[in-house]
Amino acid sequence: MLRFWGLLFCSIIMLTAANDDKVATIFIIGDSTAANKGGIAEGKQERGWGMALQCYFDPDFLKVDNHAVNGRSSKSFIDEGRWDKVLQKMKPGDYVIIQFGHNDEKPKEDRHTDPGSTFDYNIAKFIRETREHGGIPIVMNCVVRRNWAQPASSEGGDPVGTKIDDEALRDAIAPAGTPEKNGGDGLVLVDTHGLYRVAPRDVALRMNAHFVDANQITHDLEQGLGFESSKKLHMWFLPGEEPSEPKGKQDNTHYNVHGAHVVAKLLADALCEEIPLFSKYRISADITVDKNGRGDFLSLEKAMEKVDPMKECTIQLLGGEWQKPQLPRKSKVSFVLREGAKWTE
Repeated sequence: MLRFWGLLFCSIIMLTAANDDKVATIFIIGDSTAANKGGIAEGKQERGWGMALQCYFDPDFLKVDNHAVNGRSSKSFIDEGRWDKVLQKMKPGDYVIIQFGHNDEKPKEDRHTDPGSTFDYNIAKFIRETREHGGIPIVMNCVVRRNWAQPASSEGGDPVGTKIDDEALRDAIAPAGTPEKNGGDGLVLVDTHGLYRVAPRDVALRMNAHFVDANQITHDLEQGLGFESSKKLHMWFLPGEEPSEPKGKQDNTHYNVHGAHVVAKLLADALCEEIPLFSKYRISADITVDKNGRGDFLSLEKAMEKVDPMKECTIQLLGGEWQKPQLPRKSKVSFVLREGAKWTE
């Protein structure tokens, strides 16, 4: 009998290990533009694109483990031991998305690095040590800031935009009054990153690593939307517009729920183009519901308020227990349960 239970225990362990082996992890290291956010239960709307990325890849095969943290640079991420924690979790075949720059350009000694020097060294360190642990590095440069300004008239190449303290933007309330609808006339989206957006590409090329041009992707997105509509991606609210920000907000760096998902979806597509294997696990639900804030909605009830039951719509639920909504007999709404999500009895 003891031998029977011993064999059964070993079989369960082997099956569990086999199941774990088929799941590759995508680690994300970076700053606040990608990070998981707090205050979700209190209705806070800020999200990082990395927080939303799992909604676009099947977690049974590609699991996103987001280690990006507000305010971190490539230097402080290493100095605080955060990179060591990622290395400890990494297994052969895992991926690491490396995206820094927003805080490396800050003057503070605990964050600052220089492109062409210390910044490049840190990116190279992430690439090298990922490979030493059997992982696959994916370098991204920093996403753009929504920095609309008058174009430079000098002949010195691309204009460099105003330097911005990203963290201070969280306390920046909206200006009094309603902006004019044509307030963006004559303005262009101006780069604020300079060589910090170029260096990651150069290091990836030199070390033959995967590279995704997140800066160009988000530049094209914001430029295409224009001055006024690009606000809809960010923590940009007029007074009284968003209950969690009653005084309004004018944050041109950090994303709201909508913006994080728009950017995550574009980056998921770019990852599939760079690494074709990812396309096999790319998912495209119309709506994602997740109680931890990774989805479009926290509750299924709120999601259903936006759905026409007679139009085709796929809703995926990430983890947790859910009460299945009552739908008309000919409803075209379908549900996908992932990460152990299940219906309540």
